[in-house]
Amino acid sequence: MEALILYFVLFFPGVYTSSFPAHGIEMDLIHFSALQELGRTLTYTLPSLALLWYIMSDKKGLSALKSEKTRIKDLIPFAAGLSSLVIIGIAVSFLVSRFSGLPGLAPPLKVEAPGSIPGWTVMVISCLSTGYLEESYFRYYLLTRLENAIPMEALRILFSTVLFSLCHFYEGPWGILNAALAGILLSVLFVRFRSLHGIAWAHGVYNIFVYVMGGV
Repeated sequence: MEALILYFVLFFPGVYTSSFPAHGIEMDLIHFSALQELGRTLTYTLPSLALLWYIMSDKKGLSALKSEKTRIKDLIPFAAGLSSLVIIGIAVSFLVSRFSGLPGLAPPLKVEAPGSIPGWTVMVISCLSTGYLEESYFRYYLLTRLENAIPMEALRILFSTVLFSLCHFYEGPWGILNAALAGILLSVLFVRFRSLHGIAWAHGVYNIFVYVMGGV
């Protein structure tokens, strides 16, 4: 019950603010605003992350979060996660180019890259903090908290992935597909390496990569 309450409070699709600016949509482009993105990070992402970590640190079985430190071996899931996320993104982009003309499969909106150094700075902070927030909940919290409620590891991964995918409904069917594949990948990496930092870095840097491609 606690897991679902947290989900609805922090990530429910009806109120969830996406990792990308949700304003300024013009035709097929989402314009970037450093000011709005900074405001979203300071008023939503970081407070949500602080609340989530506070709750997790007081729960049995999750107290290890207090001593969670970066380690050299975190680079393994980071490298594996980032490269795999890029491959997934390229594969989904290929599918978009082949099938986006079909009914109900409109191409996803393009993301505008920041146009200044302050804008890029805000974007990097936003992407990394969003990566930590989503990985802290969907992988670290859910896959650990539900070990007793859902003994089968595959079902926990499925549950986490479904909730993660629903949070990306605003990106349309292609965004949901990309999120589902990414969710499975990141869940498997977390189960294998038990590395919050590794998958959070991979998630955040991949989000940065999306913005970089928007500027190409």
